Amino acid sequence: QVHLLESGGGLVQAGGSLRLSCVVSGKMFSTLNALAWHRQAPGKQRELVAAIFNYSRTNYADSVKGRFTISRDNAKNTVYLQMNSLKSEDTGVYFCNVRYGSAWSNFGQGTQVTVSS
Repeated sequence: QVHLLESGGGLVQAGGSLRLSCVVSGKMFSTLNALAWHRQAPGKQRELVAAIFNYSRTNYADSVKGRFTISRDNAKNTVYLQMNSLKSEDTGVYFCNVRYGSAWSNFGQGTQVTVSS
């Protein structure tokens, strides 16, 4: 069973940056064929923010394109989300999950991001 631990959230002013980390354990990281970040804003459904497939192909929500970058570090069993030019609408709890074969894992406990305007 995979275990995910997100961190790196916090309070930041609009225009600022944060880097989120998600450490993955329980599965050989190099075999994971997709990694993703999602977020859930207050009163809204969880939405996909960014994903990386097979080490290189990335996909981003339109609202974060050009501002967020997803990456993976196999040596550290970690997937990152670099968030720049943050906006108040980026506020929410950010979660990661991973895919092995065709199965997506559950989410971690999440990390809170609050952007003040």
